[in-house]
This record gives sequence, C-alpha cells and structure tokens, in this order.
Amino acid sequence: MKKSRLIFVVMFLVYGFLSMAGAQPANKPRVKLLGPAPDFELVDIYQDTYTLSSYKNQQPVLLFFWTTWCPYCRRELNVLNNMYATLSKDGIEVLAINIGEVPSRVESFVKDYYLAYRVLLDKDTSVSNSYGVIGVPTYALIDRSGNIVFQDNFFPRQEYKDLIAK
Repeated sequence: MKKSRLIFVVMFLVYGFLSMAGAQPANKPRVKLLGPAPDFELVDIYQDTYTLSSYKNQQPVLLFFWTTWCPYCRRELNVLNNMYATLSKDGIEVLAINIGEVPSRVESFVKDYYLAYRVLLDKDTSVSNSYGVIGVPTYALIDRSGNIVFQDNFFPRQEYKDLIAK
C-alpha cells in the first residue's frame, strides 16, 4: 500500500512539473480536435446560472478545471488573472470551473485571490466527468462553433493565438 501511494505521489509531482514548465510528453499532440463540447448548466459563486450553449456562435470559451488544494491550479489561476484582460479583449470568455468543493471554501478562496473571471461550481463533478478530466489543472478551449479544439493541463498559448487569428 505504501509503495503504490509513493508511486502515485511521484507521478502526480512529475505530471505537475511538466504542466508548470509548459512541457508535454513527446507522444502527446498539442492540438486535439475532440468534437462537440458537452453543454452544461452551472451556478457561479453568486448563484447566477451559466450554460456553455449560451456562448455558441457568439464567442470562444476557455474552460479551466481546478481545485483550491492544487498548487499547480493556484499558479494557473494567477496566469489567467494576468491574461484575463487580453483574453477578454480578444473575445475569449474565461470560465473557471471548481471541481466538487464546498461553495463556501471556493468563495473564500476567490476573495483571497481576487479572481477577475467567472468561477463556476461543479458541485457533483458531472461537468468535469463529461469532459474526461482526470487531473487538475485542466484547460479546454472551445471555439465559437462549440467544438473542443484543445484540452490539456497547460495554458493553450499557441492554440489560443491560432483561434483568434481565424
């Protein structure tokens, strides 16, 4: 039992390090055309309701799946905070989707970190499951037609630039 736990921790740390460094395994493609993005309806920390389908044919959306306890998520939340004005100016909506945590904990975290973008609550993890999220942080870039054009554990810098260049 202890050996398997150690292996899990080491794999988590290595994967996280690769995410932080912007690296990726050599056999992993940068762009994945994954087809239609699953629609969802979630509430934010203020109890306002948002659906992904409301953005279809309007603007691209960058989903960011995260948790408060994940140190790599905290780093990426800061990246998004620093880039939010640019992303917004370029017509990209940012939706940070917290996975399965108590709303009061998320609200407190958001206040401490002064997040500029919408924070949605995936209380029962159904949305993250529909996107096949198996680790955090995870980004999913959705084009204005509602298709997933990128999904991985690092910010889609090149894919984002390619999307706005269209």
